[in-house]
Amino acid sequence: MSLELLKYLEGFITEERKKRFIEILAERTNHFTVAIEDVYQLHNTSAVIRSCDVFGIQNVHIVEKQFGERLDKNIAMGSQKWVDTTKYNNVSDCVEALRKRGYQIIATSPHVDANMLQDFDFYKKSALFFGTEKSGLTPELIKQADGFLKIPMYGFTESLNISVSAAIILQDLTTKLRSSDINWQLTSEEIIEKRIDWTKKSIRSLDDVLKRF
Repeated sequence: MSLELLKYLEGFITEERKKRFIEILAERTNHFTVAIEDVYQLHNTSAVIRSCDVFGIQNVHIVEKQFGERLDKNIAMGSQKWVDTTKYNNVSDCVEALRKRGYQIIATSPHVDANMLQDFDFYKKSALFFGTEKSGLTPELIKQADGFLKIPMYGFTESLNISVSAAIILQDLTTKLRSSDINWQLTSEEIIEKRIDWTKKSIRSLDDVLKRF
């Protein structure tokens, strides 16, 4: 049924768009995922989602306990259509959900005894947590973390903006991932699911199209 639906829906988009979806999905991964905890500046959450799209991270998890919805569509530049976001009301629910999916919880922080980025074991399936601009990750998340990761810094400043940190870490880890022997790509079932999802998002009057199916 999924393949039949996909074939039907792809009749409503161009061959170029279909080809582009296939090319991009070949570079997507769930080996790493990103979690954002209570970020105050909404443009930072949006910028992180944009970086996830750029570097092939398919899923982002957002904890919005303190500040509410933090997505600026103008800064996300449409990436919110192509990256899946899951929202949580608290850290514990987010951590529990990620552990059930087989992720180790990695807190990004310059203030703890963390592994340097270049020494991080990227072979393990990891959820990378990023915290608020001023105080970083909460003590609750730090307590539940399986490990810690930081970017080497050599100046007077001891931290980076969250969106910059995420971009640096994702670029480094996904580059290593693609050069490794890890089976990092999406499964065939996940690819079909996303092709259907993305094709639906590209069709006008989708409800009428689905009714005819």
